[in-house]
Amino acid sequence: MEKAMAMSIFVVLVSIVGGAGLSEAAVYSVGDVVGWTILGSPNYTAWAISKRFDMGDTIGDFQHNNVAVFKYNKNFHNVLEVSKADYKACNAASPIAAYTSGNDPITLKRRGHHFFICGVPGHCSAGQKVDVRIAKRTASSAAPSVSPAASPLPATTSSGSGSNSSGGGVVPNPAAAPRPSGANTATPTVLALALTLLYPVFTGGLVAVIS
Repeated sequence: MEKAMAMSIFVVLVSIVGGAGLSEAAVYSVGDVVGWTILGSPNYTAWAISKRFDMGDTIGDFQHNNVAVFKYNKNFHNVLEVSKADYKACNAASPIAAYTSGNDPITLKRRGHHFFICGVPGHCSAGQKVDVRIAKRTASSAAPSVSPAASPLPATTSSGSGSNSSGGGVVPNPAAAPRPSGANTATPTVLALALTLLYPVFTGGLVAVIS
């Protein structure tokens, strides 16, 4: 009985820890507080440029994704994902995908351009269209390089307190710390702990562990 219970706990631990680091999502509300509309003539091109859409490399089971949320009045608008040609021509006749709920989260997993328009006649030509480009996350944007931070160190030592006041001695600290990956960092530690604690159960040492 106790051995079966310990086995169940172990399986639950592995499932929770293993699934925690599968993905990371950056959520963007299209148009921010304005939403998806033609009222006020929002500039969705400027909105897309102001956001940082990037897709990181897969590290183990970790994958960075982007979610674009379209919020709108479904009685007057919709969301169509279209090709580049249809985006430029405001052609709603053959969409790749159509969304009509009024609150549509769309996960963007592919690098490159994702084109969206409103399929209601006249709305796309009035500016209700957006081109979301997902770029590959570069090494410099994902985690600052340590090597450039090493060069200010000799200058700080020779120039005394003046360099410290100008910020020269502060640069290495943030650069030396790569972007944390949360669940991925914790996963090996928790799994190792779980295996260590439950190993005696699987080798017949349950009594020793309990006592």
